[in-house]
Amino acid sequence: MTRYRTIFGPIPSRRFGTSLGIDLSPGEKQCNYDCLYCELAAAKAVETIENPPTVDEIMSELEAALKEHPDIDVITITANGEPTLYPFLDELIDRINSVKNGYKTLILTNASTIHLSRIQKALAKLDTVKLSLDCATPECFKKLDRPVKSVDLEKIIEGIRQFRKIYKGELVLEILMVKGINTTDNEIEAFNRILPTLGADRIDIGTVDRPPAYPIEPLSYRELHAIVEKFDPSLPIRIAGRYRAKEAKSSFSEDEILSTLHKRPLTMEDIGTLFDEDTIRRFEKLLKTGKIKTKKVGNLTFYGTGFSKHNEKKM
Repeated sequence: MTRYRTIFGPIPSRRFGTSLGIDLSPGEKQCNYDCLYCELAAAKAVETIENPPTVDEIMSELEAALKEHPDIDVITITANGEPTLYPFLDELIDRINSVKNGYKTLILTNASTIHLSRIQKALAKLDTVKLSLDCATPECFKKLDRPVKSVDLEKIIEGIRQFRKIYKGELVLEILMVKGINTTDNEIEAFNRILPTLGADRIDIGTVDRPPAYPIEPLSYRELHAIVEKFDPSLPIRIAGRYRAKEAKSSFSEDEILSTLHKRPLTMEDIGTLFDEDTIRRFEKLLKTGKIKTKKVGNLTFYGTGFSKHNEKKM
């Protein structure tokens, strides 16, 4: 297999099938949020992606990766940070659409720029847009998502409303619950005023299930279920849980294993789905030599390469 700078996976996604990812900030985390729960290491929030990869570089790697991994479900635009900060996003989406054939296209964004007309026009060309909306009040937003000063929650909410008017694809909202921050009755009441006005096709509500940047605790399924019951019953809410995506076993070199785990920590279930037998042996060798680390989040153990020291668990 070829090692790519901007392409990673395939990854078994809990909600979108087997995904081939495009990383628009492959060198480092560059995001206008510094969320408490982020699976990437803590970093100062920024407003731009410095030294972004070119569209030509991304497309060259994507076309090669699609030939190598034809049995995927979706091409996912993401980043070590916020993908809508990528300066050539509109051109990139047009180029992806020109080669996607039967694959679906998806972006995972924190919604911080959704009020901008140029971002709305670009994202409207994708099959699925997943927007994060962790809070419904400014106080919660600043505490949990820790955005740069230029990001305004009211603009985000209104931007989602306006985007829904022009967008014909699947609009998914994701709320990640963190105990004591966005789980209060006041925050749920605010969500119940706002969410029915946004026109989402699906609202995924989950909790911390990947190693977080800061020491926060996940909710139990019972706690999460109790919170979901407080939401307006007319909303298309589902509890986002881990499930075994269809098997997409592939062969990865040691470098590719480390690159994949650096971009996204995986559970052993994910690894069993993603890696073939030879790759699992290479993975076990890297684990024994200490190049792969482990971290426990709730009842799940994750395997990665760059965990924050406060929550690292040696096993």
